[in-house]
Amino acid sequence: MEKTGGEQKRPPPVKVLSGQLRAAGNRAAAAAGSGEGVVIRAGRGRSLRVSLVWMQGTVLEAQPDRNTVLLMDETGTFTVQGVNSIPRGKPCLFPGKYVMVMGVIEAASPEPVIRAVKMADLSDFAALHRRMWKLEVEELQQMLT
Repeated sequence: MEKTGGEQKRPPPVKVLSGQLRAAGNRAAAAAGSGEGVVIRAGRGRSLRVSLVWMQGTVLEAQPDRNTVLLMDETGTFTVQGVNSIPRGKPCLFPGKYVMVMGVIEAASPEPVIRAVKMADLSDFAALHRRMWKLEVEELQQMLT
C-alpha cells in the first residue's frame, strides 16, 4: 500500500459476505489482527486479500454497553464492534433494522468481527437491498480479481 503524508493509504472497502470471512478460517486469524487483512475466495477459484470491508445485514441484537451489535446476512452472523463511536450510528442499533457497515476485519473465524468505521440504516428499502446484495458482492469481486 502506498504511504502519503506519513499515513498508510488503505484500499477502498470490498463488499463481502460473512460466510466468505468465516471460510477464510484459522489461516486468517493472525493476519486479521495485524491489519494485513484476510484472503477470501472470490469465486471461480480466485482469491482476494481484504482488510477494509463493506457488509450488510439485519440487526439481531444490540449491546450498547458492550459497544457491539450482532448482524446476520444470508450466509450467517457477524459481530460489529465500536458502534457507539459511529456518528449517527445510534438509529441503526435496533433489532430488525437492515444496515450497512464499513469497517476493518478484527477476526474472521470462528465468527467474523468487524470494527466499524461507518454504519447506515438501509431499512427504508430493505427488500431491494437484500435482493441486490449478493449480486453486488459477486460483481465487485469479479472486477477486483
